[in-house]
Amino acid sequence: MKSDKELKNRALELLEEREVSIKDIAELVLFLQNPYIKDLTIEECVDSVYTVLNKREVQNTIITGIEMDKLAEEGKLSQPLNDILMEDEGLYGIDEIMALSIVNVYGSIGFTNYGYIDKLKPGIIKTLDRKNKNRCHTFLDDIVGALAAAAASRIAHADPGKSAITNMN
Repeated sequence: MKSDKELKNRALELLEEREVSIKDIAELVLFLQNPYIKDLTIEECVDSVYTVLNKREVQNTIITGIEMDKLAEEGKLSQPLNDILMEDEGLYGIDEIMALSIVNVYGSIGFTNYGYIDKLKPGIIKTLDRKNKNRCHTFLDDIVGALAAAAASRIAHADPGKSAITNMN
């Protein structure tokens, strides 16, 4: 069995290889939580992202999703799956299901944050979501959104009086 450290390092390597930084994800966390926690810093958001990355199911999702994107880019998946992933077809949905395995760790607020950020597609998610004939980010854009949603939810759980769910009532 691979150690948590090996898996985390591989997940971080893959994110870096795909030009997604922890700071990019932390900026999304700040975007999600800043309306509710005014003094939230980017450093706190970075710490929260790293904490989420400590979870084995998160590491497995990152590794699996990015490897699927890479295989599609290389044309190594059978048809029609390869074309579905390269085109990021809207009705595919497996990419969102995998991303939900990340947000599930932090409960219902994770789902709410994920749905919101997936709809708006701010920051790095918008960059990843752009269609490019040679690049596939079908899984990665959803994984990044899920990482941000989970990290934001983690922060909200730590300060429930200021969370988005509390303030929506």
